[in-house]
Amino acid sequence: MAISGLCLSASAQKVKFTEYDMANGLHVILHQDKTAPVVAVSVMYHVGSKDEDPQRTGFAHFFEHLLFEGSDNMKRGEFMKIVSSNGGQNNANTSQDRTFYYEVFPSNQLELGLWLESERMLHPKIDEAGVKTQNEVVKEEKRLRIDNSPYGKFTEKIFTRLFDGHPYRWQPIGSMEHLDAAKLSEFIAFFKKYYVPNNAVLTIAGDLDIEKTKALVQKYFDEVPKGAPVVKSVYELKPINKEIIDTAYDANIQIPAIFAAYRVPGMKSHDSKVLGMISTLLSGGGSSRLSTKMVDEKKTALQVAAFSYSLEDYGAYITLALPNNNTPLNDLLKDIDAEVVRLQTDLISESELTKLQNQFENGYVSANSKMIGVAENLAGGYTFYDKDTNNINEELDKVRSVTREEIREVARKYLNKDQRIVLYYLPKK
Repeated sequence: MAISGLCLSASAQKVKFTEYDMANGLHVILHQDKTAPVVAVSVMYHVGSKDEDPQRTGFAHFFEHLLFEGSDNMKRGEFMKIVSSNGGQNNANTSQDRTFYYEVFPSNQLELGLWLESERMLHPKIDEAGVKTQNEVVKEEKRLRIDNSPYGKFTEKIFTRLFDGHPYRWQPIGSMEHLDAAKLSEFIAFFKKYYVPNNAVLTIAGDLDIEKTKALVQKYFDEVPKGAPVVKSVYELKPINKEIIDTAYDANIQIPAIFAAYRVPGMKSHDSKVLGMISTLLSGGGSSRLSTKMVDEKKTALQVAAFSYSLEDYGAYITLALPNNNTPLNDLLKDIDAEVVRLQTDLISESELTKLQNQFENGYVSANSKMIGVAENLAGGYTFYDKDTNNINEELDKVRSVTREEIREVARKYLNKDQRIVLYYLPKK
């Protein structure tokens, strides 16, 4: 049905925005949308786990928690209470490349959101008590999400091998031993280095008045001192040129799994977009190629997936399968590989390409249907695409420009057996 494509094109409207730099280097992006009386206030810091000392991993994620501890003008533990008692929601998340904090408020609470984020940037509470509290919180999170979760360690097991020689080799949650060993002075130094206005993007989206908002931003952020320039390290990894086969054991699983992972270019590369489309073609939804073949027809797999884990410096392209009816893991890998070879050999059909474009358009529209989604995508464009905030409006054109030949070409270029890591992920007896 082509109709859905038409409807989507109409709704995927250009996102308008105003942007400017403050004297202290803070980049500000404002997007006005008066359809609902809500406003999202967000700050994206260009710091993630890749900016850590290899002997002090987990700092960026630790700060995601620590910067909710309060400030000079706010009692410990008050941050979240202030937000919820004023009808708002808040959260934060950390990746290998950035940390993102946000509040969503009724639009009459815009000023409160700005005050909260300026407090976080200007004088957060970083003391022994807060570090101790958050250390326990992070340990509990690691136990829950990774240590005791079925298949919880697969990214760690793959990334240590795929990104050997790059900070992507450790996970954002980092090492508990490193956090235990860190002194308060090290946390303070990390804050002073990275959580500075010249390493941040303040994005406000929703029911706002542009000029009034600019005045409020000036009021709350002008006094934040500029930090020293943040210099990013550059890492060049040697290509993988022979298949690496390894085994990992997990005490939390009964059903084994097989993974094949390829190191691919970072998110700015056009090929990264194409790989995202390839993963959707292979496993995006029940009618995708791998699901149809292995789950429905052959019934050899309980689950099969391909996904593109896109990061700033590099990406990981990962395929995986869980067996049904005791199917040998090698048979699952052969079936996945056969679909990859098919992509490398034959052009996909025109109708498959149209369906793919519609799926991406759909995803784009839903990602930008909430103000916080728009705020994050605007900030991400500026942070990761050479200060191109308008990347939010270029994404769809990039997807629409991908040809069937390019899909074949990119599959040939990156998804080869001698460029990958195969991981047998087995129950620990």
